[in-house]
Amino acid sequence: MIIFKDHTALKRHLSRLKTVGKVGFVPTMGALHAGHLQLISTAKEENTVVVSSIFVNPAQFNDPKDFQKYPITLEQDIRLLEKEKCDVLFLPEVSEIYPNGFSQLEKYELGMLDSILEGSSRPGHFQGVCQVVNRLLDMVEPHQLYLGQKDYQQCMVIQRLVSLTGKSVTLRICPTRREESGLAMSSRNMRLSPAAREKASAIFQLLNYAKTHIQPGNLSGLQQYGTQFLSEQGFKPDYVSFANAGNLELRDHWDGKESLVMLIAAFIEEVRLIDNMIIT
Repeated sequence: MIIFKDHTALKRHLSRLKTVGKVGFVPTMGALHAGHLQLISTAKEENTVVVSSIFVNPAQFNDPKDFQKYPITLEQDIRLLEKEKCDVLFLPEVSEIYPNGFSQLEKYELGMLDSILEGSSRPGHFQGVCQVVNRLLDMVEPHQLYLGQKDYQQCMVIQRLVSLTGKSVTLRICPTRREESGLAMSSRNMRLSPAAREKASAIFQLLNYAKTHIQPGNLSGLQQYGTQFLSEQGFKPDYVSFANAGNLELRDHWDGKESLVMLIAAFIEEVRLIDNMIIT
């Protein structure tokens, strides 16, 4: 695996490799887990060259304390990527991604995606996501971009970004990788105590409960049940919501035919966890 910190050298290297095949890209913020490695593995199967990046993006943290607490495990991350046979790792500094600082960053027209669910709870978050992903895509210029379904709304935001910028990259959304308990794998899980990690499986239990008990009609009762259930398990719920799986328009009523996604965000031990499940 070759490591680059300078995007000019990275582009020069990749321009030679692109003459022999496709490039797959897996952007990360580090603290890698099996979910990230599954994305690398899938990208290896579908491309000639796989590039990953590790960059903890300051622009997408609306809470400075959350940014400061984000786990950093760089040496371990490099070992895991090498074991997975990742070809290239991009490790930029903040000045490489934001050479002009943060004072005049571009704004993206994300519509309602910027104001509901994660957008409402974390103002400015998706603008920061778009700013860094747009820069990374310009630097790597991959054929395929690999993301995990756990960040469902973020996947839709990045799809909107690709459409807005006209980039010729294919977005590949891969299934959420879960721990044995059902807890969605996340770098934030490292901050949970063993007891909280065990309790956190309640989110997956609730998703499965909703999938098997949902009925056509009003969904508010199921949402209220979910909020109460999480509270009883020691969570501070942020939202328990249903939305159209294709465009993320929120739904409080179901016709029994529309493909829905159930989305959950909740705090435990001051760690914010998110998860989702498609319901058809």
